Amino acid sequence: MVLTSTDFSGLLTERFFRNFFPIPASNNLKVGEMTPDFTLPDITNSQLVRLSNYKGKQPVILAFTRIFTEKQYCPLCFPHIKALNENYEQFTSLGVEVLMLTSTDERQSQIVINDLGLKMPLLSDPSCGVFQAYNVGQALGAPLPAQFVLDQQGKLRYKHLFSFLSNNASVEMLLEAVV
Repeated sequence: MVLTSTDFSGLLTERFFRNFFPIPASNNLKVGEMTPDFTLPDITNSQLVRLSNYKGKQPVILAFTRIFTEKQYCPLCFPHIKALNENYEQFTSLGVEVLMLTSTDERQSQIVINDLGLKMPLLSDPSCGVFQAYNVGQALGAPLPAQFVLDQQGKLRYKHLFSFLSNNASVEMLLEAVV
């Protein structure tokens, strides 16, 4: 019998230690309010994405997720990432864009895209500036997951912040929030 060990290379970085101590989600955005704008690289499509470019064009789902490194997925977020990816065409057929945000760097994010066969845009935020602007919280080396549904005008229609009882909004809940 061959024993394999978990590969933790790349995990203990400055980003890990900066996000180590728990900070609970404290997002106070109210339904109907505009959300913070940002510009991040979309690793899937090799372009920069500016959230405000969607304003007046289409609804957007912001799916903040926890990926520790390209080799270490959060066990609570991994099924959510896969579910969003498997249902990406369902969202786009309704005219909705799904933007997944991760704190992994561009190199790690490219490996994640290839590993999971991601179809949706994966936005890389290794400084965690957008995670902090949305006050999603952090714990044990990575920001916490959260989902925000924005209408065609860029106003908040729904938000889901992490809790151990309900760590991510289901695909059904997100679909319900956009129609």
